[in-house]
Amino acid sequence: MIRIAAAFFMYFSAATAGEVWVTNEKDNTVSVISTDTLDIVRTYPTGERPRGISFSKDFSRLYISASDRNVVQVMDPLTGEVLHELPSGKDPGQFVLHPDDQHLYIANEDDATTTVVDTVTREIIARISVGIEPEGMAVSPDGKIAVTTSENTNIVHWIDTTTGEIFANSLVDNRPRHARFSSDGSELWVSSEIGGTVTIFDAASQTEKAKISFEIPAVHSDLMMPVGLEFARDDTHVFVALSRANHIAVVNAESYLVEDYILVGRRVWHMAFNGDGSLLFTTNGVSGDVTVIDVRARVALKSIKVGRYPWGAAWRALPED
Repeated sequence: MIRIAAAFFMYFSAATAGEVWVTNEKDNTVSVISTDTLDIVRTYPTGERPRGISFSKDFSRLYISASDRNVVQVMDPLTGEVLHELPSGKDPGQFVLHPDDQHLYIANEDDATTTVVDTVTREIIARISVGIEPEGMAVSPDGKIAVTTSENTNIVHWIDTTTGEIFANSLVDNRPRHARFSSDGSELWVSSEIGGTVTIFDAASQTEKAKISFEIPAVHSDLMMPVGLEFARDDTHVFVALSRANHIAVVNAESYLVEDYILVGRRVWHMAFNGDGSLLFTTNGVSGDVTVIDVRARVALKSIKVGRYPWGAAWRALPED
């Protein structure tokens, strides 16, 4: 209790105003959490089975994949109004916004494709055939490479964003779920849920640099199922959501060693940092809540009840007065 109280004080001293938006997969809603008060401030309806979620660079538009509607919805975060819907292939799950702030790269699980959508013209400009059940999506910071992970074929597909062609394929362990580039674009980290590992690639050569596995006392190894990945703001650590293990792993991004494990809610999926990176919000699907973690102290501060099966999370800066 003393550690938690101390961490809570540190949080209030360093908080940055903003909101974390969380998709609730089985409620067809998005919950809005204040990063100041750590309470839900609004809830808005969405399309069926919302999962992936991301903001435009200026936070004026929110993109939400409505997986069972086969569209990506565009919402006004000031009002919660769905402005329009973008076309997509079947079962859009994760997607990523290109650094140009205009093109969405969408993983379509039921189509075995990566769909590229122009958010201005609202048209599909490319469909790229990938492996079976694509899930993870990432784009390099310079925008030159897109990556799709295919769950059933255990492959990372490297895509040239200029040509729309796959130029390399890399094998990983079973059921790759998520991918993240480091902020300088030199590395790609990929989680394999069933394999229980995270693989790190050299992005320039697409060669494997390291592989990380996880071990928690009194937790069965079969429950170590890494899904979401998030780099700390300073790139020194990577936080890994271990799904059924109900923990977040803290990995040193230089040594690739696991430094700590943080207990969170049940079946943790994904995460989002607040503005200054001092807090981490985790979506815990089975327990239907969000755990707030003090990043420096590596302790959980609070559990926030949201909707059923929270899945994705994204941070938004509040407009200045």
